[in-house]
Amino acid sequence: MPVTSEQNTPAAETENLTLEELEADGDLAADYIEGLLDIADLDGDIDIDVANGRAYVSVTGGGEQLDRLAVPDTVQALQDLTRLAVQAKTGRFSRLIIDIGGSRDARAIELKRMVDAAVAQIAAGRDSVELEPMSSYERKLVHDDVAGRGYFSESRGEGRDRRLVISRA
Repeated sequence: MPVTSEQNTPAAETENLTLEELEADGDLAADYIEGLLDIADLDGDIDIDVANGRAYVSVTGGGEQLDRLAVPDTVQALQDLTRLAVQAKTGRFSRLIIDIGGSRDARAIELKRMVDAAVAQIAAGRDSVELEPMSSYERKLVHDDVAGRGYFSESRGEGRDRRLVISRA
């Protein structure tokens, strides 16, 4: 299979990490987040999981104060900072995923609704529908959902403006 521009990235270099390396990434991330929560005087329980070649770190509990952090841009910023902290310790890029108060699940539901609306517009006669900019993780979720429905999606744009365009297969 030819290497595409999205496959030839630091993320592609981390796909073959061992379970132990992924667990270590999760532990480092949890320590970093715990330190941030302590500085901010916020409570929260931290859970670590490994799935699909990624470490997942979830912060739950903590009530309303923690819920204020569960905003997509804030979660993304915390994830970026945590990835940098893990990279500083390991010397390699990390693909870990951070979730605060179930924000990732809520965003996944929102993304499915966006795909529902796009597919409905295509079924009604539009050639394609361009979605709002989203993170690489969110684009992957949408790519998978779109493909599962028998449609085609491609990423367009650069950086923070990168988005998906959905069309008929």
